[in-house]
Amino acid sequence: MYVGIDDTDSADGMCTTYICSVIIDELKYFGFNVIGYPRLIRLNPFVRFKTRGNGALSFKLNVKGNGEVQKVKDIVLKKIEELSRLNDERTSPGVVFYSGEITDSLQSYSLNIIRNIISIDEAEDFAKDIGAEFFKFKKGRGIIGALAAIGCPNTDKTYELLAYRMPENYGKKRLIDYDSVFKMNNSTYPDTFDNVDGDNSYIAIEPHTPCPILYGIRGESPEAVLNANEMIKVCEPVEKIAVFQTNQHTDMHLVKAGDISKMERYKCYIIDGTVKDYPFTFEGGHVIFILSDRSGEIHCAAYEPTKEFRDIIRKLAPGDRLRVYGSIGERGTLNIEKINIIELAEIYKTENPLCRCGKRMKSAGSGKGYKCVKCGTKLRNGVKDSVEVERDLETGFYEVPPSARRHLSKPIVRMNRKL
Repeated sequence: MYVGIDDTDSADGMCTTYICSVIIDELKYFGFNVIGYPRLIRLNPFVRFKTRGNGALSFKLNVKGNGEVQKVKDIVLKKIEELSRLNDERTSPGVVFYSGEITDSLQSYSLNIIRNIISIDEAEDFAKDIGAEFFKFKKGRGIIGALAAIGCPNTDKTYELLAYRMPENYGKKRLIDYDSVFKMNNSTYPDTFDNVDGDNSYIAIEPHTPCPILYGIRGESPEAVLNANEMIKVCEPVEKIAVFQTNQHTDMHLVKAGDISKMERYKCYIIDGTVKDYPFTFEGGHVIFILSDRSGEIHCAAYEPTKEFRDIIRKLAPGDRLRVYGSIGERGTLNIEKINIIELAEIYKTENPLCRCGKRMKSAGSGKGYKCVKCGTKLRNGVKDSVEVERDLETGFYEVPPSARRHLSKPIVRMNRKL
């Protein structure tokens, strides 16, 4: 039996991962066998009603007979009603119970939710088609993600360990020993990743909202995050920890776009193209350039929060061939997550003629040609030389720092990892 949960939290507090972990503890207390790790599935980052990272949760368990099935439903629904932020107008929980096979159509539905936006009615129709039972609190928008969390095909997967605070500390400053976090990262990277942004002295494991999470450690395996957790020091009590299997940092949100002209707003793409003109810095420190292909062109942006990544973008030049990974927002700009520089264009500048003595000549005046200030040689009809400029840039991958990384964006350290 699969259980999917979504949209129980709000910007003012609570967390669906916490509610899921409480439910699992309750089920285990009553003797139910929960199989494997619960799943935290990140969905389309452009969904309008998301709170933070747009994550939905699911888990599976063994049940025997209708009596146990009903007991599970009673426990789950009671805890959802008890812990969800139902007083927040944007919170609209949904719960899905499913006892069938994870079919190709269910996996396709999940990928569609990760890459697109659908209505509650469409989710209800699909749930009915596959025989899933769903429960809606308020509008029940959460059934969209709850169903996707059940069916997500986790071929590439990562893990996140979440440590939860005592309820009396919600909303207070988190008391994490930052030195221990950097030491943990130095000891466990790349088995764990995106937990700090060393260049910007940023601790990525710490949330900045009044939610129940004290910190979250991302890694390649349960063993990696559990080992890393032993190295973290905090100065406040931890209520509990939970490990989740996730689709975070897998690029599951991206689809390969054949042509720029076919790309749409609120979707995420991989697109090949050529830099049309030199990048320029926009008000606020954002760096923009135009990427073009045979079908059209699009503005690509490295926004101010991407920090030093903007320095790479500033070095691009017309004719550079790129593969850009990113998402298109409301304004139609491609927000860059990472780039692969496939080929660098040759850039030339003009310089005064080179004298036979090896010194660059100076202009002798308007219409008078050139003169060497070293040996006195004059060149009446000289023309400027075209000189290739050495590029301070290499081909290959470049990415935004962890402090600016989306939950789904795959860091370069994972790009060549065997699944």
